[in-house]
Amino acid sequence: MASQLAAAITAFAICVLTLPVIIKYSLKKNIGDEPGKRKVHKKVTPSMGGAAIFIGFLISSLIWIDIELWKEVRIILIALVMIFFIGVRDDLVPLRPITKILGQIMAALILILVYDLRLNSMYGLIGIYDIPLWLSYGITVLTIVVITNSYNLIDGLDGLAGTIGSIVLLGFGVWFFLVGDSVFSVISFSMVGALIAFLVFNWEPSKVFMGDTGTMVTGMLLAIIVIHFIDSNHNLLSGNEYKFTGSVSAAVCFIMIPLADTLRIFIVRMLKKQSPFKPDKNHLHHGIMRLGYSHSATTIILGVTQLTFIGFAVLFRETPEKILLPGVISLSIILSVILDRLLQAKISKQSRSVTIEPDEG
Repeated sequence: MASQLAAAITAFAICVLTLPVIIKYSLKKNIGDEPGKRKVHKKVTPSMGGAAIFIGFLISSLIWIDIELWKEVRIILIALVMIFFIGVRDDLVPLRPITKILGQIMAALILILVYDLRLNSMYGLIGIYDIPLWLSYGITVLTIVVITNSYNLIDGLDGLAGTIGSIVLLGFGVWFFLVGDSVFSVISFSMVGALIAFLVFNWEPSKVFMGDTGTMVTGMLLAIIVIHFIDSNHNLLSGNEYKFTGSVSAAVCFIMIPLADTLRIFIVRMLKKQSPFKPDKNHLHHGIMRLGYSHSATTIILGVTQLTFIGFAVLFRETPEKILLPGVISLSIILSVILDRLLQAKISKQSRSVTIEPDEG
């Protein structure tokens, strides 16, 4: 664990030293995210924090990954560098959503074709294991794009993306360490260190946002780690004490908040006959804030919820896929419905409290 902790500390130090420079430069050049109808911040805020996150993560990974294993990890870093530059371009001059998705697909194809990162089967989901190669490629690309953009969608509140990312990556990092996967353990801890440093400046009131540079890089890394986790866990010997019986359901638990928020927002938009890519304020964090909670309180609520789902995965790690996956999905739906009911109750209460003053003519 020494290398993992050293990686986290190194990334933290680099990121925490780099961020003030980026903030000062952004304010001087007037580079930032302006307030808007669908945004919760009230002033122009520097939005290139993702650059510091990536620099800290990259340098720390290169330092602490065993040099003999660099060949194994270089394709991952190349793909993340591609996504980094797409994110920088989008933060400086916004790109169309389809352009960003095409960039993500290109990075995914490099990972699949060169690194052979892919979902090799259905892992017993709905009773299916073996799948043809073309379907393996298609499912892997879809998984990478969905997870990358799911993480991007939760970045709408001070501290939220950094908190969720830190929790998820810490969980994966510990698991990879326990099963002896040093490369992915160090990678995970490096990003955890960078994200915690970012939170120092992003906690309410935020001095900087991670922007698409940060969300796309972190989201892509999460996608890579999720796919590697599913395949690695499936291939562990059945007697391994750290093996989850349901590889897919465990992975879903580990990233439940981004996935649940994305599914919720897409359903809401389609029910309103809107484009699923149209920005709005119907995310989970928006709903919780409308109940009267602050940025910090909302972030803590969602962070604890994410920790709870990871706890479920660990507690029920011997539960079959066909039981655990429907169970956690049902739980996430129930929690979403409860949130909607609380919002409706608050709106009704406010409506009843409004009194109409008589017209004095």
